[in-house]
This record gives sequence, C-alpha cells and structure tokens, in this order.
Amino acid sequence: MAINTPKIVYDIPMQVGECPLWEPKESALYWVDIPAKTVHRHHPASDKHQSWPTPTEPATLARCASGGLIVAMRDGFSKLDTNTGILTHIAAAPYDTNTTRFNDGRCDAAGRFWVGTLYEPRDKPLAEMFFLQRGKVRRAWEGGATVSNGLAFSPDSTMLYHADTTTHVIRRHTFNVANATVGAAQPFREFSTDKAHHYGGRPDGAAVDREGAYWCAMFEGGRILRLSPKGEVLQEIALPLRCPTMIAFGGDDFRTLYITSASHNRSTTELAHYPVSGCVLSIQVDVPGQAEHVYIE
Repeated sequence: MAINTPKIVYDIPMQVGECPLWEPKESALYWVDIPAKTVHRHHPASDKHQSWPTPTEPATLARCASGGLIVAMRDGFSKLDTNTGILTHIAAAPYDTNTTRFNDGRCDAAGRFWVGTLYEPRDKPLAEMFFLQRGKVRRAWEGGATVSNGLAFSPDSTMLYHADTTTHVIRRHTFNVANATVGAAQPFREFSTDKAHHYGGRPDGAAVDREGAYWCAMFEGGRILRLSPKGEVLQEIALPLRCPTMIAFGGDDFRTLYITSASHNRSTTELAHYPVSGCVLSIQVDVPGQAEHVYIE
C-alpha cells in the first residue's frame, strides 16, 4: 500500500495554481497560475521548469491531439505551441468577460474540451458549461451553479460529475459521449457550509481513477477525498496546506497524484502556519488514474 506522504514537486508558490495536467509523451506536468496569467511546465525527473505568459487569465488546459495545449482563458480558447511559445487564437469567449471567466474543465473521450465558467459577482447561480468541438464553442447548459468546478467523467464515459464550489455541492449526471448529451443533475455529495463547526472545506477540482472513484480537492479543508461512485468517503488524505485546488494523476504508472494549491488572498497567519501554500505537491496512491483525453481539432 502506498504511503500517502505529500512531497513538494515545485516549491515556488503560485497565487492560484490550478489544472494540473500530466503529459505522458513528455513525462511532464503542466498547470496554470490564474491571477499571474501564466502556464507552467515541470519535468520531475530532471527538475526542469518552463513557463509561458498569457494575455488573460488561463483557467484550464487540455492536451491537443496534434501536439501542444489548448488553453481556456478569460477571453476564449487558444492553442499553445509548447515548442515555440506561440499562442494561436481558436474561439472567443461566449460570455461577458467583465463578469465571467472560464474556470475548471477537461476533455471527454470524443475529443471535446468541456469548460465551466465562474460568475465573479458570486451573487447568482449564473455559471454555464460549454465545450469546444473542432474549433466551435457550444453551450451544454446554463445556470445552476456560481463557480463551476470538479468536472470529471467516469472511466466508461456514462457519468459526468460537476461541483458548485460556492454551495459546497457535487452533482452527477448521466452522460452520452456519442452526442454530448447530459442528463438531469442527481445528488452526489454535499458538504457543510458552517465554517464555525468542523468545517472541512468546499469541493474544488477533481479527477477520477481507474476504479471510478472521484478524487476531490477540498479548498480550505486541507485535504483530498476519494469518494465512491455513490458518494461515500473511501479515503481522506491530510495535506500540509489549507487550500488545495485541483488534482491530476501522472507518472509512468499514473499512481502519482499531483496537487496544485493557492496562496492568494490567504491570511499572513495561515501562510506562516502553512508555508508550502501555493506549491505543487505529489502523493503516491494505490489505484492509478489514466491519461487525460485529448482535444481533437
């Protein structure tokens, strides 16, 4: 059994590190720092690091079938050539960029890049879900959440998971990958919003392992949870920081769980107590994940 001792992969704190993404062809980890408007790449074996600036906030990444990355930014989708650093515009944002930006996302098995939004006033459930399909942006649904997060698909592509971080709720939907249709929301897991009593954080980014368990980063909870397909807690891993943001499976056997985190807008007391806040961590796990699906142009 793996010993779940967190290790520091990259020790320079991000403001809001997000969307870790393992590229098996390079044995490298990618992620973004949203407020810093930067895409990062780290090669664990050599400890080599590289980064690229972006014109607006990058929220999430997808591997591209033809190479490079698709970057979902506030102003829309672009392709990043990781050899040259050139960003090529693909599609404009389908929302008002003054109040909304892209947030969490990933590709499905058919090569569509699904990305939810974050409604920044956070006073109404106006987040939406879109997907990029062969250069065209399509709306999957609108409303029902304020901060779209925790998007993941079951290994057989019959289930879609989705969280609203603001209300501390994770839902699941039946999913038809052939035609990108999503069923009605079903309850999956709800967490307490009472920050005064036994607060365990709120659901942020997620990933699903090969057994279909849903791994979730609990922002402000200082922990990672592994949930069964029925929403039962199978495992809890404590972290040496309070605000994990998202997780990704990687390594040669996909048993390394990479974890991004945030330091932005955290108190000086919290940062003093958790000095690795904002860093990228890793943990060895027993059940592997799998390579993320690629975007098909």
